[in-house]
Amino acid sequence: MNVRELFLDLVSYPSASDESAVCTPSTPGQKVLGARIVSLMKEIGIEDAFLDEKGYVYGSIPATDPREHTIGFIAHMDTYGGVSGENIKPQIIENYDGSSIPLQGGLCLSPEEFPSLGEQVGKTLITTDGTTLLGGDDKAGIAEILVAAEELIQEKKPHGSVKIAFTPDEEIGAGAEYFDVKGFGCDYAYTVDGGGLGELEYENFNAASAVVEISGLSIHTGAAKGKLVNSMSIAMEFCGLLPQAAVPEHTENYEGFIHLDAIHGDVEKTVMQFIIRDHDRALFEQKKNLMKAAADFLNEKHPSKPVTLVLKDTYSNMKEQILPHMEVIETMRQAMHENGVTPVTLPIRGGTDGARLSYMGLPCPNICTGGANAHGKQEYVVVDDMEKIKDIIKTAVYITP
Repeated sequence: MNVRELFLDLVSYPSASDESAVCTPSTPGQKVLGARIVSLMKEIGIEDAFLDEKGYVYGSIPATDPREHTIGFIAHMDTYGGVSGENIKPQIIENYDGSSIPLQGGLCLSPEEFPSLGEQVGKTLITTDGTTLLGGDDKAGIAEILVAAEELIQEKKPHGSVKIAFTPDEEIGAGAEYFDVKGFGCDYAYTVDGGGLGELEYENFNAASAVVEISGLSIHTGAAKGKLVNSMSIAMEFCGLLPQAAVPEHTENYEGFIHLDAIHGDVEKTVMQFIIRDHDRALFEQKKNLMKAAADFLNEKHPSKPVTLVLKDTYSNMKEQILPHMEVIETMRQAMHENGVTPVTLPIRGGTDGARLSYMGLPCPNICTGGANAHGKQEYVVVDDMEKIKDIIKTAVYITP
């Protein structure tokens, strides 16, 4: 196998997750993809590969050298559900020349809008056609892990035990929900889940979701004075009470935000779904308290007490769990340097399965996949970088921490 052909095979399997579902995995396509991955794992010699009832895929490569440590690699099978991942039609751009890449629907990939494209001249890119996302988040990670595994088995060099896992429902914050940490049996692991070549991350957002439900009362508009309660108007009031600059489109680096992710409603009922993010725990709690204060204010203002707020913590910043195990970071830095790649440590403006797994006793920072513009129709991956990341994974296996 090579990462390019395997990646193209994987993206042909639709596997978007669904936040509204009450089952695991949240969509049947993830189990279909999982079964395909198990088949591939067995083909390359991972004899114990299996898909469990919750849609998790596990397998292992036995040690060829009696070392004490066991290393793991994890990627997720689902794709973001907010943009279509059906009938993906990848475009392959050989020897990219640095110009704009036209996509359907009037879109394009231009170096002016996406400066990282300027670093890819001469490389092979795989892009969308502009009608769907690509699925590089995280099928690029799956491809890199599987090809690295195949080469490890073929090369027969001395290494410790290697564990591999692929999770469902990461995009909806549930990828670690039923992960068998004990059965996985690793000292440490890495998620291979997004970012440009060289990215090595062990800080992520603290995260929460918020559902705001607002009840109204419909009365004929001709006789509505003093009686009608418009839930949509109160919803706009609620949003107006939140900090207007603390939104994703105005923040970067370590700046947190409150993001209105979905809204639907009419006069009698409006429901808003928010996500709350901050790297700093105190600022994170402050943002949640702002949500509570807005709800309390509107319930005091309106006699019908129309606002119901449900807050739910999703994941925490893994940094405090990784700091006592910095040898995990040093191992990956060494693996990158040995492959001519300069490690770049950045705060993740999002989360990974590794954030929750680190709090479940498995130190699990994140490494790059060679992808960009995830969750959108302008997503692309860099094949040359994917090959390099595959080699970095192999090198990390051979290093004794």
